[in-house]
Amino acid sequence: MLAPGTVFLYRNIDGPRLASVRPCRVVSDDERGLLLWLTRGTTVIVEETLDGRGIRDMPFTEWVTQPVRVVPSVWQGPGLLKFIPPGADHSVWFFQDEQEHFKFWYVNLEERALRWDDGELAGVDVIDQDLDIVVRPDRTWEWKDEDELAERLAVPDHYWVHDEDALRAEGLRVIKQIEAGDFPFDGTWTDFEPDPSWQAITDLPTGWDRPPVPRL
Repeated sequence: MLAPGTVFLYRNIDGPRLASVRPCRVVSDDERGLLLWLTRGTTVIVEETLDGRGIRDMPFTEWVTQPVRVVPSVWQGPGLLKFIPPGADHSVWFFQDEQEHFKFWYVNLEERALRWDDGELAGVDVIDQDLDIVVRPDRTWEWKDEDELAERLAVPDHYWVHDEDALRAEGLRVIKQIEAGDFPFDGTWTDFEPDPSWQAITDLPTGWDRPPVPRL
């Protein structure tokens, strides 16, 4: 269990490749799961082609033919809470508006988070499954990025999502929680305010680019 305020890396892996890194602060780490805070202005790592385009700037069939690199960027949006429940293939993000008030939940379907700890630095590696669920404060919801998922599933040799049925089953399981108003969709943390001492992390910690955790 990590102490509040600990720097912690949320890393996204596309197949065998590091695709993004978001340095966060630990809010809580307990039997409910891991809660992280991403501060506006934090230096993050993103993946792009050599001409500066991202994965959503071109058809996926073109993306898989391009040499790519990871480069630093800045998290421009309002602060973001990320909750990673134990033993689940998703995380729940709490988005805020520009006044730093809760705006909506975002269920990021992802292959199970694998935690690692190198002593001086800790984090999780996830594989984004692309399909997501947007949940409004009244708990009405909608699928997001279904077209993106369909486009990429058509290129199975290059895509990291291998079981669409399992992916949708996880989404439907979470939807039951949403409609029932179960934790974490019960209002918990919607009034969250970060510790004012948690300034944006502008220097990436040594070890941010460690090899991805192997998946068995």
